[in-house]
Amino acid sequence: MNQQGLIQLYCGDGKGKTSAGMGQCLRAAGHGLKIGIVQFLKDGSTGELAVFRQLENVTVFPALPKVKFTFAMSDEEKAQARAFYDGLLAQAAAAAGNLDVLLLDEACAAVSTGLLDEEALLSFLRSKPAGLEVLLTGRNPSPGMRELADYISEIHMVRHPFEKGISAREGIEW
Repeated sequence: MNQQGLIQLYCGDGKGKTSAGMGQCLRAAGHGLKIGIVQFLKDGSTGELAVFRQLENVTVFPALPKVKFTFAMSDEEKAQARAFYDGLLAQAAAAAGNLDVLLLDEACAAVSTGLLDEEALLSFLRSKPAGLEVLLTGRNPSPGMRELADYISEIHMVRHPFEKGISAREGIEW
């Protein structure tokens, strides 16, 4: 890429954080950049990933199948998820030298729920390759993530269909 890689943070309680990160990845992929996509707290079945998996210059890292909401996990399931996600971050960090853009989708929420080691994430962000653009998404970013971010975009919910009892819709919310 031959330019300085920055850290972008898309956070808040509104819809669109992942969409913003995926859109940035699509833009970069369209310019021939090498992209890595990691999703925490999701099972890898989102519509965006179906398209990204078809592109030569995009690596979609494996997801944890059958993901539950954190509050529905047993202590054993939380420990298993934590081990998986810590390993997933290590895989992404190992591949970072061969990427131009790395999306760490829901990294903020994974950290805030205790399913991802915050210090490992912050250490990676501090030592990432100079040309790597890192995109972080999710609710409740830690002060450390906010401090390291070059861009911070907060997406706030004003209204959401869930308030009317409308569930997430395939192709729109996922």
